[in-house]
Amino acid sequence: MTSTANEHGYDDIINLPHHVSLKHPQMSRVDRAAQFSPFSALQGHSEAIKETERTTTGKIELDEERELIINEKLIMIAENISYEPAVAITYYKADEYKEGGEYVSVAGIVKRVDVYGRKVWLKSGESIEMENILEIN
Repeated sequence: MTSTANEHGYDDIINLPHHVSLKHPQMSRVDRAAQFSPFSALQGHSEAIKETERTTTGKIELDEERELIINEKLIMIAENISYEPAVAITYYKADEYKEGGEYVSVAGIVKRVDVYGRKVWLKSGESIEMENILEIN
């Protein structure tokens, strides 16, 4: 008949008091748990991989007809600025970290059309460069 460790193997020490060091302070639960947390030898590596996988697009070059339509809409908006025109604008937004960008759509009320600065300002505070506009509704 063989006995297992659970049955009789630790009978001699199972009821001994827990040892508390007099030289070293007891480790906090947080520090104790940190010993078992996952370790990343290459910190930031997974974020770099995700950034590489993220795709961007190039800016579409508009033909003259489309540029003319956008300019006419901008003039109409500027002439009616006192009526606080509500618009939906699709424009190209350059990526901050890599070459290329993406097309973004934003809706809002136009605050100002800055012809000299070549920007459209919305009441939300966002500004859109005119040369990046793809469509205005």
